[in-house]
Amino acid sequence: MKRSELSEFEIEEEGFKLRLCRKNGDTQIVHAAPLATAPLVAAAPSAAAAPVEEKGISIVKSPMVGTFYTSASPESPAFAKIGTKVGADSIVCIIEAMKVMNEIQSELSGTITEVLIEDGEAVEYGQPLFKVKTA
Repeated sequence: MKRSELSEFEIEEEGFKLRLCRKNGDTQIVHAAPLATAPLVAAAPSAAAAPVEEKGISIVKSPMVGTFYTSASPESPAFAKIGTKVGADSIVCIIEAMKVMNEIQSELSGTITEVLIEDGEAVEYGQPLFKVKTA
């Protein structure tokens, strides 16, 4: 991946899906699973957390598979909670994947109206994390 200057690679073949991402020079496996079990794992959280579209409300979605954390440590305050004003570069949570703590940015400007995931829960790629009221 480094030699080809790839930052992300995904392959799906004969019932197996593999996704690799390279950040800061390190390669990490983001998702590797037989496709037969992937829909079962992904369907439950996605279906339960599928938010209804609301006017003026945007969704911050998980950019990866991992474990969702609201703060850097149990003693630290949450990065974002209901009522927190965020900018496009505001850190809203951490997702741990392969023992790497990844700070997740809002990529939206507005006010957090709802946190859709509990601290310590597993999240899937594209799963809604926060509702943000945009201007």
